[in-house]
Amino acid sequence: MKLTAALLLTLGLTQACYAHNAGEYGVTSFNGAWAGTTADNKLHHEVCSAVSWCRNRAWRDATPEVLKAAQKCEADTKLAIERLQPGALVAPCSAYTSPKKARAATPADYEQKLDAMRETITKLIETQNVGVFAFQEIRSEEVIKNMLGKYADRFETCAAPHPEFQTVGFAWKRSLTGKPGKCVTNQELAVKEDPANAASHAVRPGVALELLVNGKAITFMNVHLKASCANLLKRGNWAARTLDDPDPACRVFNRQVPVLERWIESVARTSPNFVLMGDFNRRIDEEAQAAVPASEVRADHTLPSSENVADASGYVQTKYLWQEISDGSPVLHQVPLREADSACKGFTGLDHIVISDALLAQQKKPPTSVKTPVFEHPGQLIDTSDHCPRTMMLER
Repeated sequence: MKLTAALLLTLGLTQACYAHNAGEYGVTSFNGAWAGTTADNKLHHEVCSAVSWCRNRAWRDATPEVLKAAQKCEADTKLAIERLQPGALVAPCSAYTSPKKARAATPADYEQKLDAMRETITKLIETQNVGVFAFQEIRSEEVIKNMLGKYADRFETCAAPHPEFQTVGFAWKRSLTGKPGKCVTNQELAVKEDPANAASHAVRPGVALELLVNGKAITFMNVHLKASCANLLKRGNWAARTLDDPDPACRVFNRQVPVLERWIESVARTSPNFVLMGDFNRRIDEEAQAAVPASEVRADHTLPSSENVADASGYVQTKYLWQEISDGSPVLHQVPLREADSACKGFTGLDHIVISDALLAQQKKPPTSVKTPVFEHPGQLIDTSDHCPRTMMLER
């Protein structure tokens, strides 16, 4: 997933490798991996030092002792935040992990991560003519501007308001659009992890960006759905799960499905040319390959083209995300991954780009996408990202 400057030169990843037509622009989905500002990380370091870098997140199969320790860590972390900067949002102390990590990360280590993000984004702009970035796992709009580096003055930015550290946002070239871009947050997508507890954590919202490109309206929808219910097929330690599985993560994901479906249908009515992209945290490519009969998409055997009725807590009968949202109204197409560089070793199958039938019809050739390695400094302690940015080219 990572390339040092020397290795980039060795592999010859120059602009020629990513040739594009003058009438095309790149559209990239990129997970920032808990990306925050310098001030965010300074506070993170102070808080986590105060609680001895404890882990306030435990794996689902953790022992009772580990769960108890995580709960204590959560409580201690909240007290430290209130003492140092009341009401602040701070990433978990275990957020910036790495196999290389032999000591607690310092603010200087985090600055290396930010600098590597800037290098990665600069390469995408210069070699793939990226005009629209959809970011996940960013703290704020300020972070996006920081990561754009020397190109920050050429882009407009936005980030969805959210009461948690991670949110989603966009950056788009001013020269790309014929009118100012408009960002619209979908707060409904930020469901509570426990629907019976209003104080429980909320997952990420969605955000839509409306542009006018070459006189045509186009909407980009950016999502970061609930994690840990990703696989339809068993992969390593990750179990095979459909979305009606009783697993807690799947239960949360399940309640996002009808919200996402309504959002897609609403955007399709007002902006037939649209792109749905981001960190789906679901292998919709596996679902598409499964060729599930329409009568099996939902546990109650109602068809996905019919109303998706939720119960009082927001749960639906949906078992498969892709078959549910691509029920023909509107018609959607997954943009295939043409190339994943061998240096991309991060998460696979989670980041997707989906386009509407109307937008596909306007392309001279069916679009494909590529995954590009992130830049990393020699000896860098904190990983730049555990995702590789995924990019497709669109006709203006």
